[in-house]
This record gives sequence, C-alpha cells and structure tokens, in this order.
Amino acid sequence: MSKKAILMILLLLGVASVPSSAADNKPTTKTLTGVISDSMCGAKHMAKDKSAADCTRECVKSGSDYALVVGEKVYTLKGNAADLDKYAGEQVTVKGTVSGNTITAESVTAAKGSK
Repeated sequence: MSKKAILMILLLLGVASVPSSAADNKPTTKTLTGVISDSMCGAKHMAKDKSAADCTRECVKSGSDYALVVGEKVYTLKGNAADLDKYAGEQVTVKGTVSGNTITAESVTAAKGSK
C-alpha cells in the first residue's frame, strides 16, 4: 500500500472520530459532589507540611486553577472564586455547566454531612 493511501486512511479515521469527541464536550448542567482542590495537585497534595486547604490556596495563588475531585476524576473549576476559596480542601456539592473536564460553577455548597 502506498504512503498516500495509508495517509488517506488515517485521515478518514481521524475525521470519523471527531463527531464522538465533539459530543463528549457538549455542555450539560450537572450537580457533582467532591473535594475542592487545585488542578496541579488534584487528589494528592504535594505540600506535605500544609493542610489540603492551605495547599490548594497556595497552588491557586501560584497560577493553578481550582479543581473538583470526584473519585478518580478531576474537573477544572471556573467561576465562583470566593466560594471555591471558602471551601478549599472540603467536601462540597457543585452545580454548574460541565463541558469536557471543566465545570463552570453556578453554586458551591458544603456537602451534606460535612462540617
């Protein structure tokens, strides 16, 4: 098979996969419960001498985004910065628009059963 034919097949396979990827990124409104962290550390905070809240705030001050850790999944959080800071390191319920791995937070509240 010629290089040109192989290239055409690969190109067609790539184009065929685009619609499913686009569908995965369709924004939807969801309510998720998880822990407020940052996009650099995720579920594993690197500053061992700091609390999860202090580590999160330190990383955000250094340019990292807030994140919501839900099980093994880490979502980048946008919007509502004051509430995200208030609940840093804590279990929360976030309602917002999810697009791919990003949540635009409409509301952030303490999760039921947390302090």
